[in-house]
Amino acid sequence: MPTSQPDASRSSEDRTTPDDLLHARTGTEVSPEDLVLASGKDITPHTLEWARRKLEAEGPAALDKLLP
Repeated sequence: MPTSQPDASRSSEDRTTPDDLLHARTGTEVSPEDLVLASGKDITPHTLEWARRKLEAEGPAALDKLLP
């Protein structure tokens, strides 16, 4: 049975992109609803308030921290 080849044998195009090169946002405004959904939570008054506070404190980067 064949085994997986180590990463060294893979071509440079076949490697995973480092997280710091990935971007989650498209340049649009981030809403509290966006942040709640990205966190995997249901939209409720409680989670919307959490998202509003997080956006006030961290700005749109709050979404980038949740998504790769």
